[in-house]
Amino acid sequence: MGWLGRKDPLQIVAFLNYGTEDRLYIRGRALEDETIDLAQKGIIKLLLNSWKRFETDEIRNTPLQVRLPDDRCFEVVTDDDGYYLLDERVEGLGDLVNEEGWVNFEISFREEMLSRPILRQNRFPGAIMIPNRSAAYGIITDIDDTILHTGVTSYLKWQVIANTVFKGVERRIPFQGAPELYHRLHRGRDGTRANPVFYVSHSPWNLYRYLEFFLSRNRFPKGPILLRSMASFWRRKKEDLPHKLHEIEKILQTYPSMPFILIGDSGERDADIYLEVARRFPSRVLAIYLRSVRHSRRVNRVRELIGKGTDVPVLLVDQSEEVTRHAESLGIL
Repeated sequence: MGWLGRKDPLQIVAFLNYGTEDRLYIRGRALEDETIDLAQKGIIKLLLNSWKRFETDEIRNTPLQVRLPDDRCFEVVTDDDGYYLLDERVEGLGDLVNEEGWVNFEISFREEMLSRPILRQNRFPGAIMIPNRSAAYGIITDIDDTILHTGVTSYLKWQVIANTVFKGVERRIPFQGAPELYHRLHRGRDGTRANPVFYVSHSPWNLYRYLEFFLSRNRFPKGPILLRSMASFWRRKKEDLPHKLHEIEKILQTYPSMPFILIGDSGERDADIYLEVARRFPSRVLAIYLRSVRHSRRVNRVRELIGKGTDVPVLLVDQSEEVTRHAESLGIL
């Protein structure tokens, strides 16, 4: 294979994902390890890390092995971009779920495929979420300008570029009160639930580790992080709506008896997407919350959309506390 002569160690990234008690759904990417240190500081190191995130060396068309806690094994093969997807009906997954609703697993390269040392060892951790049966509802949330200021409304998105390339993840600050709000929603009205949180973004998979580190560092509830490929990322803007709508539809179809809260912002297309979700899935959306961005034309457009009427409560908010108060008034919290 083409990668056998390379010198860099190999790694397998397992994206946080979701499944059901009889459906194993695992995806991720096999790459050469570029040793990106997300805690590094300094412009030169930040630029180098940004380059490494997008200049990836994929491990193509290579078999991998997934091992569950009960020692059942499954094989999956990476594609031309190093991505892998295991989507298979598997009985008994519910018996492997921990109290927070996660099934841990290990993924590795097949031993006979290795011709050089692996970083640390040939065992890489992963986890899929299978919502606890006590969950009262799910939360689907955007990331950019919803919990993390990125500047998607800036001219030519220059703030997005500056924040992602020139700011270390430790300097990225969530909106005030956001982690606390998401934990309250995760724990539910009585504080004992494990309501699942899904993070859905237009960002490319190349930023997965960056966003995962941000969410973990700022103590947001652990949840699947659903991004998109670079190929779809560079498509024209009119292609954005189907991608995000598709991801959200898949979540609602996977859990047909679970209602959802949708959280986004007024900067781009969240209002259009969420209202369309509410139309396609009657009675499945409990509430829609949209954080206001500093762009009067876009905020006014969202107000007009809301003003056309919907059976779902829709709230345009400036502060996390407004979501809390409104959710309490609905009996969600």
